[in-house]
Amino acid sequence: MIPSLIKRRAAPDTESAGPAASQPGGSLDGVSLAALARQAGDLGREAAELSGTLDDLAADSARQRDRFRRASVEMDDMYSANRTIAEATDASRGAVQDARDAVEQVGRGVAGVVDTLREVSEAAGEITRIALQTRLVAFNASVEAKRAGDAGRGFGVVADAVRDLAAKVEQSSKLITGTVKQLDARIDALSREIVPGEGGGASAFHAALGRAEAQVDGIAGAAQANLATCESVLGTVRELAEQVDRAAGALEAARGRAGTFLGVSESLLELTASSGVHTADTPYIETAIRTATAIAQRFEEAVAAGRITLGDLFDERYQPIAGTDPVQHLTRFTALTDALLPELQEPVVATLPNVVFCAAVDRNGYLPTHNQKFSRPQGPDPVWNAANCRNRRIFADRTGLAAGRNERRFLLQTYRRDMGGGQFVLMKDLSAPIVVGGRHWGGLRIAYRF
Repeated sequence: MIPSLIKRRAAPDTESAGPAASQPGGSLDGVSLAALARQAGDLGREAAELSGTLDDLAADSARQRDRFRRASVEMDDMYSANRTIAEATDASRGAVQDARDAVEQVGRGVAGVVDTLREVSEAAGEITRIALQTRLVAFNASVEAKRAGDAGRGFGVVADAVRDLAAKVEQSSKLITGTVKQLDARIDALSREIVPGEGGGASAFHAALGRAEAQVDGIAGAAQANLATCESVLGTVRELAEQVDRAAGALEAARGRAGTFLGVSESLLELTASSGVHTADTPYIETAIRTATAIAQRFEEAVAAGRITLGDLFDERYQPIAGTDPVQHLTRFTALTDALLPELQEPVVATLPNVVFCAAVDRNGYLPTHNQKFSRPQGPDPVWNAANCRNRRIFADRTGLAAGRNERRFLLQTYRRDMGGGQFVLMKDLSAPIVVGGRHWGGLRIAYRF
């Protein structure tokens, strides 16, 4: 599919080249190769744009997938909470009924107390009547004792004492009767409040208890409805989460295919650039190889002069610089690259057209010394730092790692460069390996616009 696409897109340039565009046997001449290089460049631009767009979509899909997963967990928690509420309201409804039964039982007990108090009142009344009769008997006895004179004097004293005692008993009995009547009235009123009347009318107490029961029933009904809604929403969220997962998987697969497409376009660019025909990329290729060789020579001279050991030059213990955002790092060779690389890297940016940066990276994508315009001191804004403070950072993305680990004569890649703040620029990345003492240290990257 891709070769046929290249053939179709290259056809107009080939035809416009005239008879000299082809050779016997179907071989391509310089004009055709140059046209193919242009077409490969266009294809690379489209592939880089497609790959970058799919990267963005995949990142958005991954974020949505995470959000849906969190939403699913939260809905699970909400469903569990509503189920607990529903269970609690059911228990509350039972508790209200138990309270009603208990109150009615208390009411029946109070009614029994009322009956007992009435019996006490009747007994007190009987005592009052007896005391009254006793007073009458004692009065008569006293009269008879006076008639008897001295012979009845002792009997008269007893009669007077019995009369006084009867009066006190009568007074106490009346006091008991009055107190019992008041208590009977209060307890009877309380009994009527607690125990519903025979006519079906509800007391104020039972009316309040009924309102509480109705409110609990309302809460229980709302909790059940909410539980059903949560269950429905939870099912929908889970279904959406599964769809997002499938979409994310499809985007990952598409990213892989786009990466293959991008690799093919980059291979075409390399093939045309390696053919010996001068293309738009030839000056960058030659400069990258020449500058990478010069950097390797400077490193070897520094090792020979004792400025750094070979072990320190290949140091991979990247030490984070505290307080940096994005994080910057230091190694044992950073000071050396700061001293050696600017005079080799800055002229490339100044002389070649459309160059965005020229910088050496080690085999892990660590960029110790960037161009001056990208080596500003960090400030408080991470977005500004990401665009202007790109030195001492590790770029372990596809392009950065490939440039650092490439050991071929050169590597030509296309990609979207993240400039920070959501800004991207379509770029070509031309890298050449840096080999020191027979060991691959990394590569020199020249990034330039299409």
